[in-house]
Amino acid sequence: MKAVWSDRPFLVMLASALAVAVLLVVSMVAPFGPSAYLANVIGQLAAFAILALSLDLIWGYLGILSLGHGLFFSIGGYAVAMYLLKHTFAVTGKVPDFMQFMGWSSFPFYWEGFGIFGYALLAAAVVTLLISGLFGYVSFRSRVGGVYFSIITQALVYVAMLLMFRNDTGFGGNNGMTGFGVVFGWPIGERSVVIGMAAVSVLVLASTLIACRALLSSRFGMLMIAARDDETRLRTLGYDTLRLKLAIWCLSALIAALAGMLYVPQVGIINPRLLSPDLSLEIAVWVAIGGRGHLIGAVIGAVLVNSIKFWLSAAAPDVWPFILSGLIVLVAFAFPNGLIDLAKFRFQKTLLSRGLASQSSEVR
Repeated sequence: MKAVWSDRPFLVMLASALAVAVLLVVSMVAPFGPSAYLANVIGQLAAFAILALSLDLIWGYLGILSLGHGLFFSIGGYAVAMYLLKHTFAVTGKVPDFMQFMGWSSFPFYWEGFGIFGYALLAAAVVTLLISGLFGYVSFRSRVGGVYFSIITQALVYVAMLLMFRNDTGFGGNNGMTGFGVVFGWPIGERSVVIGMAAVSVLVLASTLIACRALLSSRFGMLMIAARDDETRLRTLGYDTLRLKLAIWCLSALIAALAGMLYVPQVGIINPRLLSPDLSLEIAVWVAIGGRGHLIGAVIGAVLVNSIKFWLSAAAPDVWPFILSGLIVLVAFAFPNGLIDLAKFRFQKTLLSRGLASQSSEVR
C-alpha cells in the first residue's frame, strides 16, 4: 500500500471532508453557509459513509461479506435514541410516545443509566462487542465463510428486526422511538445544533478514514490482505487467522454502531425498519459501486448512491428502485471493482493517448 503522503486520492478525500467540517463549524455562528436542511443531508451522508467504511474494512480487505451490518448500525442508533429520550424527559418532563401508547408510567428497568451519554456510549460498545464477538468466534472457529457467512448474517439481522417489532420489548415496537427534544441540553431542532451535529459527523468520518488508513498501512493490514488472498497459506505459516478475523470483525461492528449513533439524532427517529435486510444489502451495494478494497471508493459509493436516493425519493419515488438495480447491473458487468475501475480506465486511456502521440511525433 502507498505511503499516506503519496496517496493523492486519499489526501484529496480527507482534505475535502475537513474543508466541509470547517465550513459547517463556521456557519454555526456566521450568517452565511449551508442551510439547516443541507447540513442535515451532509450529516446523514457522512454517517452512511462511515457505515460503508465499516463494511469495506471487513469485505474489501479481509474478503468477508456481511449482509447484516444493519444490526450493529441499529444497536448504536437505539442506544443513542434511549439517551435522547431519557435526557429529553429529564429536561422537559415529556413522556415518550411509545410509553403513552403502552400505558406505562415509568421507563423499563433496563433503561436505567441511559440518561448519561457516556453510559449509552459504553452500553452500545459492550452490546456490539458481545454480539459480534460471540457470533464471529463461533463462525470463524467453524470456518464458516463465503456465501454461507453472508446468509447467516442476513438471518441474524432479520431475527433482530422481528424482535424489535414487538411492542412489549420497551424499544418502541413497530412505531419506533421519536420525539427527541434536546441533545446535551440544547434544542435539537435549532439551526446551529443541526449544523453542529453534521459537523461532528463529518469530523468523525475524517477521523475514521485516518484510523482505517493507519491500520491498513501497518503490519496488521498486510496480514488482513494476506488472509483475504490466501488464508490457508497464512495459517500454514503459523499465523492465527481466527484472532485476526475476529479482531477486524469486531472493529468493523463498532464503527457501524458509531455510524448509527451519529445518524439517528439527525433523522429524529429510529424504528425496526432500520434492521430491515434491505438496508444491509444497500450497504454492500454502496461499497461495490464505489469500489471495495478502496477506502475512498466506499465513501464515494455511499455518498453518490444516497445523494441520488435523496433526490429521486422526493422527485420520482417510484423510479428509484429501478435506478439502483440498474447501477448494480452496470457495476457487475462493466466495472467489477466499482467506480475505481472507471477511474483507472480513464487514467490508462490518457497514458495510451500520450504514448501514441509521442510515437507519431517520433515518426514525423
